[in-house]
Amino acid sequence: MVRDSRLEASKHSVLKEAFGFPAFRPGQEEIVDALLNGDNVLAVMPTGAGKSLCYQLPALVKGGLSLVVSPLIALMDDQVAALKLSGQAAEAIHSGKSREENVEIWRRVASGEVRLLYLSPERLMTPRMIAALARFDIGLIAIDEAHCISQWGHSFRAEYLSLGKLREAFHDVPIVALTATADKSTRDDISDKLFGGDVSIFVSGFDRPNISLTVAEKSRTGAEIERFVKARAGQSGIVYRLSRKKVEDTAAALAAAGLRALPYHAGMPPADRAANQEAFLAEDGIVMVATVAFGMGIDKSDVRFVVHGDIPASLEAYYQEIGRAGRDGAPADAYMLYGLDDVRTRRRFIDEADCEPERRRVDALRLDSLLGFCEATSCRRIALLSYFGETSGPCGNCDVCLDPPELVDGKDAAKLVLDLIRTTGERYGASYLVSLLTGEINDTVRSRGHDTLPQFGAGAMRKKAEWRSILRQLVACRALFAEPGAYGSLLMGEAAEPILDGKQDFRIHLPAAGKARKAKKDGTPQRRLSGEESDILVKLKALRREIAAEKGVPAYVVFPDRTLEEMAVLHPRSLDDMARVRGVGAAKLEAFGRTFLQALNG
Repeated sequence: MVRDSRLEASKHSVLKEAFGFPAFRPGQEEIVDALLNGDNVLAVMPTGAGKSLCYQLPALVKGGLSLVVSPLIALMDDQVAALKLSGQAAEAIHSGKSREENVEIWRRVASGEVRLLYLSPERLMTPRMIAALARFDIGLIAIDEAHCISQWGHSFRAEYLSLGKLREAFHDVPIVALTATADKSTRDDISDKLFGGDVSIFVSGFDRPNISLTVAEKSRTGAEIERFVKARAGQSGIVYRLSRKKVEDTAAALAAAGLRALPYHAGMPPADRAANQEAFLAEDGIVMVATVAFGMGIDKSDVRFVVHGDIPASLEAYYQEIGRAGRDGAPADAYMLYGLDDVRTRRRFIDEADCEPERRRVDALRLDSLLGFCEATSCRRIALLSYFGETSGPCGNCDVCLDPPELVDGKDAAKLVLDLIRTTGERYGASYLVSLLTGEINDTVRSRGHDTLPQFGAGAMRKKAEWRSILRQLVACRALFAEPGAYGSLLMGEAAEPILDGKQDFRIHLPAAGKARKAKKDGTPQRRLSGEESDILVKLKALRREIAAEKGVPAYVVFPDRTLEEMAVLHPRSLDDMARVRGVGAAKLEAFGRTFLQALNG
């Protein structure tokens, strides 16, 4: 708790004057108080919970110079632009600026004109920079995207490891590390490497109940993505694909289907990437088709869906990626397509990674957790939150809750599959095994003599989709293992023998076969604004886009969507009214208040 009454008054004053908020969001004030008391902090907060304010506000209250470590130039520049529009003295020094620009910024830092200085870890952790900064009154050090420091984090970056030396160089300065996603092993690793265990850990709730969770079998991936996105035409969304080629192909296919879809991946020219990102942030109804290179630092509140055309690397990565949807609190959808080829690809990535064996082991276990989530037969949200150490009841907002699968005894089916795999020498992939089970005859089957096996055609009573589902479920329970090599052979796993020996039950859920859903999944999510308010919001967004283009900043830096929505609902008629809108601080009221009032009342 903040005990100094002056600090207590100051934090509320800064909250209102600088940021335009009358009160803290859940989880923010405790972190701010800990930093104002001089404590080190590790804060894990879901996307959209207001992490940036947790370090920006105490930095302004404490005075002096505060340092912010950020992994991306674009993210630094956007946050600096937002702070400047709020009337705050912030700067970033990085390789994207000319030497003359960086020298001029450093002059302003040295003269005490800058309150928040953004740096990459590489630029900060040089002996020369550390020595230069040690001469200043440093108020606090913030490390954004802190999961990058952990070898168990889903976006590990080796250059982040050096940040552990900060507590030696600035031993009296509080350090705050922030991330949206970190399971217990990642939190423990950050605590040890960055803080030596001397840290207060704050973990906000991971639940995002407005996001509906669905996992579907991957068959005709492009057609499935097109069907899903078409049903949401006019809404903003993100489609994640695993490779650059898949990004390009999917974006082209959606565009050919009459949808406004733009590609984003690291192989594109930087100017094209930036233009597509800015269009997505500024305009409605754009679908961004991207690799995971897209998303960090994206501040767009009305993303209505996130599609995974390929399974993500882990539940941590999945949680962070779907967290870009529904930040306004309105209904949103997370839709994942998943198949055994995905599992094989992810296994190959793990096997080929240039890392220690222990990292490979942990990554393999994390993939197993993801497969368990994909094959869940009870509430998916329970499975997801359980992974992060939280408990919950059935959510009523995932495909399993809305359309509970029928569980049947699968011991005989499992024994048939496992016996076939053992008989054929664990040499074949899912497609070939399914063809044997269903009795599909061809020259390859004859040449190998597999049409004479007792298992050949023994599963003909089931459809191929059912056998593919059974194989995935056997992989998820570790009875089978998807070999990561070129042929994707299915190998016997540790749970195979207990099933074959009859010592372990195996219950399976079968594909729904077109069964009607109990809740509308492909319709337009309910909107919070009336028709008139929605029209006003469109006008306000157009004005914001003009101002952003004039100032050369992303649109959300002028005002976030949530602030424009509140303007559309409250319809302020004076500057005093406008000052009461969340997100309209003193500087933005002065800079933009009259312009937006005119748009509202003109």
